[in-house]
Amino acid sequence: MPGVNIRKDDEVIVISGKDRGRTGRVVNVLPREGRIMVEGVARAKKASRPSRRRQQGGLVDIEQFVDISNVQLVCKSCGKATRVGHRIEGDKRVRYCKKCESET
Repeated sequence: MPGVNIRKDDEVIVISGKDRGRTGRVVNVLPREGRIMVEGVARAKKASRPSRRRQQGGLVDIEQFVDISNVQLVCKSCGKATRVGHRIEGDKRVRYCKKCESET
């Protein structure tokens, strides 16, 4: 799955799973595994011990990876969840929104 249409700092919406309907910014992308990490989505509790950096221990919320097929890109201009198309303009390859034809 090396050809991934979603990049870091894109706005995405979750289309399936327990966080369905939530939107967030992409924090990390693993194209070979087909997984992405979205800010505020797929959070889990982890127990941590007190350390020098963290004076207080306890339960901490951490973000987990989500499968890339469970999210869809949100267009910047029309604000809808959309598929991504590619076209060549001059000598550059550009991503565009399939719904409103604007560049993403």
